[in-house]
Amino acid sequence: LACIAATFLQQGSAFLQPSTVVASATNTSSNNMSPLESTSTAVANNYWNRETSSPKQYDASKEIVKEARIICISDPDDDANKLLYNAENLEGTGAKIIAIGSKTEEFDIQSLIDQKANVIFCSHKGSREPLAELLKAIPTIEWVQCRSAGIDFVMSDTFSSSNAIATNAKGCFSSTLGEYTMMAIAYFAKDLPRLLRQKNDKNWERYCVEEIRGKSLGIVGYGDIGQSAARLAKAYGMNIKTLRRNPEKSQDDPFVDDVYPSDRESLNRIMSECDYILCAAPLTADTEGLFDKEAFDHAKKDSVFINVGRGPIVDEDALIDALKAGNLKGAALDVFAIEPLPVESELWTLDNVLMSPHNMDATPTFLHEATELFVEENLPRFVRGMDLLNPVNKSAGY
Repeated sequence: LACIAATFLQQGSAFLQPSTVVASATNTSSNNMSPLESTSTAVANNYWNRETSSPKQYDASKEIVKEARIICISDPDDDANKLLYNAENLEGTGAKIIAIGSKTEEFDIQSLIDQKANVIFCSHKGSREPLAELLKAIPTIEWVQCRSAGIDFVMSDTFSSSNAIATNAKGCFSSTLGEYTMMAIAYFAKDLPRLLRQKNDKNWERYCVEEIRGKSLGIVGYGDIGQSAARLAKAYGMNIKTLRRNPEKSQDDPFVDDVYPSDRESLNRIMSECDYILCAAPLTADTEGLFDKEAFDHAKKDSVFINVGRGPIVDEDALIDALKAGNLKGAALDVFAIEPLPVESELWTLDNVLMSPHNMDATPTFLHEATELFVEENLPRFVRGMDLLNPVNKSAGY
């Protein structure tokens, strides 16, 4: 009761956390626009975002200069690809599908060579091997579009060393994962498990909850998903710290308070400083196993770890040890090293773990929107010889 009374007395008071700034991300724009009012220039920078980008911001009057002859490494029955599969939708666009399949043996390689196939659309989870084989065999391939934000499912030496431009569906999945991040934060801050237990037990027992305002969120992987989470977290009054390969890119970011370089020392530092840690990084050779025992040993007492990136970025044994030892208050996990998560994993039995089956971006329209990005945004640009949205660095893996 004393705790509750103190909580009432503190309502409306400022919650200040002094911190040492490595690089302050100050908004220097002259329009005095608040973070919530500011808008992105995603398309201007060749990156798509469903929240801030306007559709079809290209010169449709520009002449079509080449044809897009498309190979789909896809399930022919994939409902999300209906827009692409319907030939009527491509009439007069300068684009056509010349093959659909999910395995190498399903493609007539010689026919594709003769037709000078120049575009590959990847939406099947088993795209890696057929993509590599098609790239080896067909010298005319210019462009590979992935219907996902992460491209780890298509990565190979052949792909990374090819001359083909690579693009992804970045910007189609970020908003719902930002929402999930805030839900996970509230889950632990307000002790949702306790609320559910008390309701089930018909137990009217008041208890203190944590305030989200003033807490710190450390974001590792400040791409589109990380930025979406930062926008929402800033609206809650959180302090945002990020790790970036190029910290200078956040110099004028209105949502970021502190930005650190992407190195081990900075990872350990952000782990030690933040109440909540969000992993939104892509899976690459550099990030695999990034969150290991050393990282969790540096975790701030009673902090919460959230992963919406990729499962193999986390050493799950080290995470489990940290959760059992009390180094972490809890973890919210949407992705796992092996999916589906094996039934023998201890993560199933830990009370301080919130789990979801890699579906926190699975809105009814999310894959349809990713296909629409290809059909309605990038294909028109390709046939007109324009720069494509969402270019990917194949060597870096994102």
